[in-house]
Order: sequence, then structure tokens, then C-alpha cells
Amino acid sequence: MGAWCGASIWTRLANRRSVNKKSPVWHDGEIELSLVHARSEHIAQETSHAWAKRMKVIIAGAGVGGLTLALMLKRRGIDTVIFEQASEVKELGVGINTLPIAIRELSEIDLLPSLDLAGIRTRELIYLNRQGQEVWRELRGIDGGHPLPQFSIHRGRLQKLLYDAVIDRLGPEAIQTGQRLSGILQDEGSVTVHVTSGSDGLSSRTVQGDVLVAADGIHSAARRLFYPKEGVPSWNGVMMWRGATAFEKYLDGRTMFIGGGMGAKFVLYPIADAGNGKMLTNWVVNVRVADGADQPPPKDSWSRRGRLDDVLPYAKRFAVPGIDIEALVRATDAYYEYPMCDRDPLPQWSFGRVTLLGDAAHPMYPVGSNGASQAILDARCLADALKFAEHPMQALFVYEKERLAKTAAIVKANRKGGPERVIDEVEKRAPAGFTDIDAVLSHEQRSAIIEAATGQRPVTDRDVTQARAVPSSKMHVA
Repeated sequence: MGAWCGASIWTRLANRRSVNKKSPVWHDGEIELSLVHARSEHIAQETSHAWAKRMKVIIAGAGVGGLTLALMLKRRGIDTVIFEQASEVKELGVGINTLPIAIRELSEIDLLPSLDLAGIRTRELIYLNRQGQEVWRELRGIDGGHPLPQFSIHRGRLQKLLYDAVIDRLGPEAIQTGQRLSGILQDEGSVTVHVTSGSDGLSSRTVQGDVLVAADGIHSAARRLFYPKEGVPSWNGVMMWRGATAFEKYLDGRTMFIGGGMGAKFVLYPIADAGNGKMLTNWVVNVRVADGADQPPPKDSWSRRGRLDDVLPYAKRFAVPGIDIEALVRATDAYYEYPMCDRDPLPQWSFGRVTLLGDAAHPMYPVGSNGASQAILDARCLADALKFAEHPMQALFVYEKERLAKTAAIVKANRKGGPERVIDEVEKRAPAGFTDIDAVLSHEQRSAIIEAATGQRPVTDRDVTQARAVPSSKMHVA
């Protein structure tokens, strides 16, 4: 594979992204960052791929995106160090889903066996209205015709298996915990990162590299540097209560339920085998409690431990066939409250030798299993760009050009409900329920809504049955 950008395109890029060295210092009371961009006249001088052999990438953030990037860069022969603000990487969070297109990338770095030990291969997704009536069902992962599975998995376990792989393959010094990004300085040949450590932030050091990748989440410090007036994340007024507990296995132990639309929703799926006929079962209650356009998210509501008196009245509004939702919520020892937030898509991610990745670049509503999946796809794209481009800044340009528009489209689609918008459409037409779903929205109409949101036609049991009914001599392979 060769470089993507011709010389004329690259020259225009360099000129467009150059800034005066006397760029202002940004200060928010805790972190002070200064930025000096490379001068464009030096960029075209480095035209050999040899730079990649001596390259060092600094990653801020040991989340799913940052850890995946480190593993992919290792596979491509590029040195990496990760700085993580937390004092240790713990198995925090609850369940997430990771799409087959992202699992493909993790499989290519030999993580499929670890995923099978940690999570569940999702077989089917069922959409319900709030009354528990079936709106839609489709097969997922390998059962849906993909070459690789979809995984339902505890977010902390996914992060831990990535963390363990980084330590095993890159060594224990590859991840530096308790290190907060506090400064960035660039010149024509490198980026220097200033990090502070310790609870008082008095201990500090500088590290030099060729590229800095900020994978430090929705509250990214680097993003704040480039967009100091952006403010707090955008809130749609929906609060989420998320928990997981060992609960009686239902159906085949590989089925996911989503009941209700964007205004009020209940999500349920198993994320691990808990033994003794039980599954570690993830549940989410989403309820619109305010008009997010008129107020920011509550300041103390990020990962705040939830209260039964708050969540149970909302949870009892939903029905899932064969599931005692109240018993499930009561059986959960700890669950957490989050505001459903995102940020507006950015016009630019990369500035000189610094770029954004994952939630730092494109935080999105948790709709359609896209959050972690898109961070993993970012990592693959950036790793390839860094390996094959002729200059680090060219690589960041190629990465941004490939990923920014795609993720911006997902952010916007998720605000409308993503594929789950089919539930909103049904509830809008039949708020009290229905006796015949096809009389509310035909199968073709429901399929079209989902296809418009995902870009691919969903596979249902009906499709599988019809395919099996076609004699092999009459099947056409495109």
C-alpha cells in the first residue's frame, strides 16, 4: 500500500494547518497548554517511510481506543507509550456491545479467544414497545451473516483484556498510570508532552515523540485546547441508570432486548456466563427528565451511584416478556447514573502532530452499539495511516479525512434514535400498543428505517427461512 496524498495535496494541507509560533497559551485553572505547529517549509523534506521505524507515538488515555491503538501500532512496528490519568486501570462500567466490523479489527490482533472468554456472542436483537410487544427482531453477528460475531461484554472486562495484552506485548512500562496531560509543545520535528503526577500535581516530567494521540474521553484536555470555547457536553435531557447483576438465564442466553424509544427506554442483554444457570445481565433505564437544550447536565451526575427510589418507578413502566424487571433491578447491588451526552461534530481533529481519537473526537449517544466500535475503527485507520504515510502530519490528515465525516454522520443519526428510531415510529402511531404490528408499520417499512440508520439491510429469521427455501442451484452469489 502506498501513500494516499500527492505532493500538491500535501503542500496545501501543510499551508492550511500552519499557525504562528506565537500562538496563545490556554489555561483553565488546572491545565496550561501551549501549541507550536510545524513550519510547512520543512514538511516536504521528509519523504521516506524510514521515519516510521524510529517513530514514537504518545497516547493520552488508556481506554478502549487508546489501548487498541497501542496494540495496532505494535503490530506495525511503531513504538508507543500511554499516559493514563487514573492511578490504576480498573474493571469499571457495565455492559457495551461491539459490532462485527470492530471485532474484525480486534481479531486481527489475536484477541478473539480473549473476547470469547470475557463476553457473549450476541445472536439476536429484539425491539419492543414499552408494553413489551415485539416491534422488530433481527439476527446479529455470525448468525446475521457477518464473518465475525457481535459481542456483548462488560466494558471493564474489555478494557482489562486490552490492557493485559498491551502489558504482555509492549511491556509494563508501556502504560504510565497516574499521569495527567498538562502541556503540549510542538516544533517542526517533534511534539513534547508535559505530564504531571501525584494527587497534588507537583511531580512532573516531559516526554518527546513524533505524534500525540488524545484518546482521553468526552472531557478531553487536548480537545479543550483546540476548542476552548466549546463548553460542557451537550445533554438531551435523558438520564441513564445502568447496572449488571447475576440473573436467571433467559431464552438462549444470547439475546438482546431494547424496549421503548428515545424518550423512555429499557435495554437488557447478557454479558457473561455467571454459572449455575445464571448470566451476568446488563440493564439500562433511559428516561427524559428535562429539556437538555435549556440546561447543562447536572454537575455531580457523571457515574454517580444510583438510588432505588429514583430508578425503580421508571423501570416499572416497561415490560419484557419473561423478565421480572423489578426483581432484576432490586437484585443489583450497585448501579450508576449518567446523563446521555454527546458533543457537536468538529470541523477538524488534527493540529500539527496532535490528533483526537474515540470519545475525545466524536462522543456520541449510546445508540446502535457504536461508541467503542467507532473508537476501535479509529485506531485501525490511524495505525495504518502512520505506517504508510510519508510524514506524521500527512498520516493525521489521512486519518481525519477518512474518519471525521463518517463519525459525524453517526453522531447526528444517533440524535434521531439511530436504528432504534423504528420503535419511536411505532409508538408514535400506536402509543397504547397494537394487535397487528404490520398494520402499524409494514415489515418493509420497519426494515427501511433500520437500513437508513445503519447503511445495511438487517437480517431477520424471515430472511434465513426464505434463503433455506431456495434450492442451491437457483441461488445467485453477487
